[in-house]
Amino acid sequence: MKKLVVIGFLGTQLDSGLSPTRWEKWRPTVSLAQHEDLVIDRLELFHDVRSTALARQVQADYAQLSPTTEVKLVEMSLTNPWDFGEVYTALYDWAAAYPFDPSKETYQAHITTGTHVAQICLFLLVEARFIPGVLLQSAPPRGRQGRGPGSHEVIDLDLSRYDAINQRLHVAQQDAVSFLKSGIATRNTRFNTLIDEVERVAVQSKAPMLLTGPTGAGKSMLARRVHELKKARHQIDGEFVEVNCATLHGDGAGSTLFGHKKGAFTGAITDRPGLLRTAHSGLLFLDEIGELGLDEQAMLLKAVEEKRFLPMGADREATSNFQLIAGTNKDLRVEIAAGRFREDLFARINLWTYTLPGLAQRREDIEPNMDHQLALAAQELGKQVRFTAEARSAYLRFATAVDASWRGNFRDLSASITRLATLADHGRIGIDLVNAEIQRLRWQWQALPAPQAGGSPCQAATSPTSPSLSDLLGDQATTLDTFDQLQLKSVIAVCRKHASISDAGRELFNVSRQQRSVINDADRLRKYLLKFGLDWDAVSG
Repeated sequence: MKKLVVIGFLGTQLDSGLSPTRWEKWRPTVSLAQHEDLVIDRLELFHDVRSTALARQVQADYAQLSPTTEVKLVEMSLTNPWDFGEVYTALYDWAAAYPFDPSKETYQAHITTGTHVAQICLFLLVEARFIPGVLLQSAPPRGRQGRGPGSHEVIDLDLSRYDAINQRLHVAQQDAVSFLKSGIATRNTRFNTLIDEVERVAVQSKAPMLLTGPTGAGKSMLARRVHELKKARHQIDGEFVEVNCATLHGDGAGSTLFGHKKGAFTGAITDRPGLLRTAHSGLLFLDEIGELGLDEQAMLLKAVEEKRFLPMGADREATSNFQLIAGTNKDLRVEIAAGRFREDLFARINLWTYTLPGLAQRREDIEPNMDHQLALAAQELGKQVRFTAEARSAYLRFATAVDASWRGNFRDLSASITRLATLADHGRIGIDLVNAEIQRLRWQWQALPAPQAGGSPCQAATSPTSPSLSDLLGDQATTLDTFDQLQLKSVIAVCRKHASISDAGRELFNVSRQQRSVINDADRLRKYLLKFGLDWDAVSG
């Protein structure tokens, strides 16, 4: 038989009593020794130094009631027993040093005595298995007389009877994940895993978040949904403030973000608070953060780390406690290497980085997103809109085909479905309408005309606006074999047709990618360009 060890706090009020009448009242810690079905081998009793006399009295009473029980008095002097951090730290340190031996002993944490904070801390330590046991809860006897040991109950958080609690928490998490996905039943495993983690981070962390991915992949929408989720959980109560950094230039950039004082520069005729102050207690989404100037990056770093910054023309710093989500379609590591982005700012915002895949990388999600966009369009138009079976099948065949580039990602899909819904006669999208829309999208995505034949290898396989290899590589171009020159120029020509490195990679590796279990076209193309000292920005124009 394993020994039973009970761990708990002395009840400075309920366990008190020195006169003989103390036996006539219910004392939670002492009453545990009066239960015939609860044979305690050792009691670890926490007490404050000011309650040492009472703790020794309880120890003596145990000697009368249960001589076989060893009562160990554990002095735990707390400056403030209602301070959560102090109480939890003290209990955690005790548990970390305690010689638990579950092979020989069982442990029960008595959560009836002590402050509410102490009870919660014991619960958390048991739940996290820092105390490898169960909870013990006792209650006074019922009735007017109020005599006797009362009752007690063991609560094992691992038992199936508490699965309903865990299941409810799981349902709440799934609801939050669905909310972040706008209720769309996405099927792409990579995207679903990403959103699962974003949900956990969003509700547990206030640290900056970086969303990368091609234009139109949904970075702005996801940032907005994160704000709404955190607001629903009462974690923030401020506004969602969004700004595209590509639109900020010169004095206007600093003024827009950090505000200015009247007269700070020509045209500053009044004070302006700036978007960082507008986002106080809320969420600031800086899209295309890679376009922000170096001076503004330095000011932003201080604002993120210290929650304070200096408006333009001001003598005093302003403060704002906001959460930052940044978005970019660039590889900020490349921008750092080129001296266009601060490495210290990247290190600060790179704690939680998520790359949202483009629509062409989530072809299995095209159908549920198509239905979602159709429902939105129908709501906007005020009428029910549906595909005929033939039209739906034709549209899906085209939309999910490998040669459908979806260069604009979800913006292309949204625009396409909006056109179909608007032109649908009597709310029915037929095959003729779909065929016309397919032709429109093909024209929209078609490649630039091929170059005229002739010319040197350095001029072949490129559009009239493409740079020559000499422009890109300098004297290194003359050291390349004709084979390498032709291949590189062909690759550059494909790159200049596409808006993102992922789209270009899909066209270049359209056959070999089908045989890979892990597809990363962008990484393969990036490594190829790196052999010649090139990056995506240099070749994409």
